Amino acid sequence: MKKGLVLLLFLIASQLGHAQFSQAARDSLAKLTAQDHALMKAQMGITAPNRNGASGDPSSPTAANRYESKVPPYTLPDPLRLKNGVAVKNAADWWAKRRPEIVDDFEREIYGRLPAKIPATTWILEQTRDTTVGRYPIKEKYLKGVVDHSAFPELSVEIELMVATPAGATGPVPVVLEFGFIRSPFRAPAGAPANPMMAAAEPDWKEQLISRGWGYAIIVPSSIQADNGAGLRQGIIGLVNKGQPRKPDDWGALRAWAWGASRAIDYFETDKDIDAKRIAIEGLSRYGKAAIVAMAFEPRISLGFIGSSGAGGAKILRRDFGEKVENLASTGEYHWFCGNFIKYASSLTPADLPVDAHELVALCAPRPVFISSGSPQVEGQWVDAKGMFLGAVHAGPVYTLLGKKDLGTSQFPMVGTALCDGEIAFRQHAGGHTTGPNWSTWIAWACRYWGDCKYD
Repeated sequence: MKKGLVLLLFLIASQLGHAQFSQAARDSLAKLTAQDHALMKAQMGITAPNRNGASGDPSSPTAANRYESKVPPYTLPDPLRLKNGVAVKNAADWWAKRRPEIVDDFEREIYGRLPAKIPATTWILEQTRDTTVGRYPIKEKYLKGVVDHSAFPELSVEIELMVATPAGATGPVPVVLEFGFIRSPFRAPAGAPANPMMAAAEPDWKEQLISRGWGYAIIVPSSIQADNGAGLRQGIIGLVNKGQPRKPDDWGALRAWAWGASRAIDYFETDKDIDAKRIAIEGLSRYGKAAIVAMAFEPRISLGFIGSSGAGGAKILRRDFGEKVENLASTGEYHWFCGNFIKYASSLTPADLPVDAHELVALCAPRPVFISSGSPQVEGQWVDAKGMFLGAVHAGPVYTLLGKKDLGTSQFPMVGTALCDGEIAFRQHAGGHTTGPNWSTWIAWACRYWGDCKYD
């Protein structure tokens, strides 16, 4: 890659890190993203244009479908049937035969494969401080995960991570790892509600965890991989590729962010304040997608809290409701996925996908996973709460095969109803695009697996 392009991308990335950035930077970003998207299609020999995605504006001529009566019928792949047609009847065949088939399909066609060799990450403790969350004293650690870039010095990757544990803990505690943001000037003060949709009496999620005797950690996805197509020649993907374009089955941003979460868990295993056997993953929206991808591919994650992940997450991709595959494969979001995924919005259709979201949920089995959504009246129909519910429902047979309890029903529940009796859980709260109102429900559910833990 030419040094001038590297410099341009660096300048754009630097501006995007601030609240205000120039229109010129936006235009350059869009141009580079479109070029990368076109280059990937050319690699695959796709000449047909992408089909148009749906609009989130109900008044638009291309508005996303918001009516159950207009959802066309579809057929889902059977998570318990091998590609040769033989039914999976026991756990041994799931682990040895069927699960590897599903993993291969997701890696090849949707999320991409991890490179055979990824440089090592060294964690550096930059700062420790004593502070409070609400009325609870905590110990905060700010860390930097430095990725070895000796093979390509032009690029560097430094992963940002913050860890908070109760100051009074007498031993290692469970930790919830969130994909999010730290050190933001807009971060709510400790103890204040983080989201205006949260009820005034509801403590902040951090305070709820600390009061339980648990800890939390926040990893910054953009410090791992940029959230745009222009950045695919930077970040960890660009570093491994030495600044060159991706191949069609190379990993996208979701898989890269999930890889970053795994490196955080590497650190947790060395920290005496953290019980690395009790690590949960949480994320909202695109980070909800990253959270379920991380859990599917990282066996050290104990519990999942998957917020409004929508299409590309827990929502059935074949289901034409809200956001569509065509939206995901456009220049705005294709960088989350591998290049091969683009073809399902051009030369192929979602019906041609070898896997769907229920099988992504199934890859988390037998570990407990909680699917969260906001109200359609507030969050809108875009993320498709029912589509995520169905992703959970159709993962059920795998959980049952492995001796765990499924969702318990195929009937879509009313808003506010908590389906929390099994290892697959679901709740659609009455708030907006947030996990906020579901935190207390998730914590009560998680206590079944982690115990009521006040420092054990």
